[in-house]
Amino acid sequence: MMNYDIFLLVRLDSSRLPKKAMKEINKKPIIKYLINRLNRSKKVRNLVVCTTNKQSDDQLVNFLEEENIKYFRGSEHDILVRLRDATIFFKSDFVVVVDGDDIYTDPYFVDMIIDEYEKTRADYIADDGFPHGFVPVGITKNALEKICEVKISKNTETGYREFFTQTNLFNCRYLKPKNNIMIPKKLRLTLDYEEDFMLAKEIYKILGNYFHLEDIITLFKKQPKLIEIIEGIDERWKLNFDKNITDLTLKSLEEKK
Repeated sequence: MMNYDIFLLVRLDSSRLPKKAMKEINKKPIIKYLINRLNRSKKVRNLVVCTTNKQSDDQLVNFLEEENIKYFRGSEHDILVRLRDATIFFKSDFVVVVDGDDIYTDPYFVDMIIDEYEKTRADYIADDGFPHGFVPVGITKNALEKICEVKISKNTETGYREFFTQTNLFNCRYLKPKNNIMIPKKLRLTLDYEEDFMLAKEIYKILGNYFHLEDIITLFKKQPKLIEIIEGIDERWKLNFDKNITDLTLKSLEEKK
């Protein structure tokens, strides 16, 4: 019996939109909306919020304790080490990793990733062609242990996924949208900037909290002006990502001995 868990990466010390996980819509922190969505997954054992040991995350931990939500505190800057250590602590075999920014993550795709893993036993499963921020990634415990052994960087906050997709060490698989789904260009479904939060308030107001990709696409077709709220944000995000991406260098064979 395999242990499948969701690991939700959250920290409050964000420079672009501070304490965004605790920002409220209708007097409820946005992280609670995401957790409620993810709890609809049918295939996972635990949902664990993976946060840092920093004092700035004490507010988050206090909230999680009040809500009886499992959490793990680990490395501040090394997300891969934090994830690996959490898999050890919770005895997870395969984890679906959700970035806390990705507040619309669909539990349907959580289960789809687990289905894909059961069919292929891939090390890493991600998406190809879906809107930014809607589909999580799946990683095996073994792959996390392996990359933590061979990577050099101790700061993997930006670009941790690239260690799996760009190093040729892992068997990677990708979920693709159905051919009949027409996804609007420039659609990003994540929370990095104030404009993203403004859009989130509109989406939750119109759709509630339990919706799927088709509902989002229909909404933007009916109300195309919504996309104007986040005009240019993806370009700003990409500039920041490229500037801060982690060093993907791996140890040589001699260093690994």
